[in-house]
Amino acid sequence: MSHTPHELAEEFPEHVERIHALKRSSARFARLCDQYHEVNRAIHRAEARTEAVAEQHESSLRRQRLALKDEIASMLAA
Repeated sequence: MSHTPHELAEEFPEHVERIHALKRSSARFARLCDQYHEVNRAIHRAEARTEAVAEQHESSLRRQRLALKDEIASMLAA
């Protein structure tokens, strides 16, 4: 299994316990995390060249990951 960078536990190491708690208590937060992981893995596959994607699509995925990360961060801070 390859290492996928940008996992939420790596992005927010000080909030690992809160992430787990919010996943259990908030369906919206859990859905955001699932979406983040899905997009993050798609980016990783594109970077590793295991899946061919257009450069424009990869850029779009990166913007989507950033938006999801921002939303997750704001929920963690609340």
